Amino acid sequence: MEYTITLIPGDGIGPEVTEAAARVVKAAGVPVRWELVEAGASAIPRHGVTLPDAVLESIARNRVALKGPLTTPVGSGFASVNVALRKALDLYVSLRPVRSLPGVDTRHTGVDLVIVRENTEGLYSGREHSVTPGVVEGLRIITRRASERVARFAFDYARHEGRRKVTLLHKASIMKLSDGLFLDTCRRVARQYPFVECGEMLIDNAAMQLVLDPTRFDLLLMENLFGDLISDLCAGLVGGLGVVPGANIGDQCAVFEAVHGSAPDIAGRGVANPVAVILSAALMLRHIGEREAAAAIVTAVDRVLADRSQVTADLGGRATTASMTDAIIENLGVPAERSIS
Repeated sequence: MEYTITLIPGDGIGPEVTEAAARVVKAAGVPVRWELVEAGASAIPRHGVTLPDAVLESIARNRVALKGPLTTPVGSGFASVNVALRKALDLYVSLRPVRSLPGVDTRHTGVDLVIVRENTEGLYSGREHSVTPGVVEGLRIITRRASERVARFAFDYARHEGRRKVTLLHKASIMKLSDGLFLDTCRRVARQYPFVECGEMLIDNAAMQLVLDPTRFDLLLMENLFGDLISDLCAGLVGGLGVVPGANIGDQCAVFEAVHGSAPDIAGRGVANPVAVILSAALMLRHIGEREAAAAIVTAVDRVLADRSQVTADLGGRATTASMTDAIIENLGVPAERSIS
C-alpha cells in the first residue's frame, strides 16, 4: 500500500536533510506520497505566520509527519512552532531513543536507552505572569490525567519493544505535591505491568549516574522540563543531536523529527549531516508497521558510520549530504537515486 505522509522540510538545512531522508525511505522500498507543507521562518513570506492552518490540517488528515528543523524568529512576536504543534495536535509524548553508534567515538559504549518525556505541561505550560514590577511567577502544572497517559505509553512501549525496566525520574523530595502527584500516578500505572520492572531515582542523582554509567538505564520516564534537559544530556553521551532521532506522539497523530537546529550557517552548502533525520524516518516507519524497512535503514546507517569513508565533517569525514545519503542507500542494496517524487 502507498502511504500519504506530511513532509515539513523546515528551515536552514531542513530541506537538504529531509530530502535525504525521503530518498532513503524510497530506496528502502516503502511507497510514500509526500504531502509537502511549509512551516517555520520559511512560511512567513507566503503565509504571514510560522504555523499555517494547512500544516495542522495535513497532519491531522495523514496522522503522520516527518519534519525538518524549524526556526522561530527571535524577538518578533512569533511563538515556537514546535511547541505550537505539540499543543494543537496534543502530542503528549516526546520519544527519544539513544544508542551508541559504530564509528562515533564517545566516552561510553553500549548505551541503549529510551527517554519518554511528558510533552504538554509542567513549567512549559507557559503560564507566567508578573506579580509586581521585578517579580515574575511561573506555574508548574502537573495533572493526574497527563501523568497517567504518558506513563501508560511508557510501559506499553517497554512491553512491546522488549525493554526490561522503566525508571521514574523526579524531584518529589522537594516538590512534594507536583512531582508527588506525577510519581504516585506512575506507580499506579506500573502496578498494571507486573512483567516490567519499575524503579525510581531523583533527577539530580540520575543526571550524575547517566554521566558515570548510562548503560545501567533502559527506559527513563519523566515530566516535561526534566525530560528536555535529560534528552539532550543523553544525546551528548552518544555523539550529539546530529545522530539521535526523535518523535512527538499523541493518540491521533505523530510527528517525527531530528531535534538539532536549522544550522543556517551551513544551509545550502550540501554538507549537513542527514543521520538524525534519516533515523527519525526509520522510527516513523516502525510506527506505521514497516519494521523490516526501518531495520534495514538503521543497519545501513550503522554500516556507513562504521566505515567512516563517507561521513560528513561533523563526524570526522569529508562527505557531502548527498554522498553520505548515497552510501546509506548503497548499503540498503538499492542503487542510489537523486530525486524524489
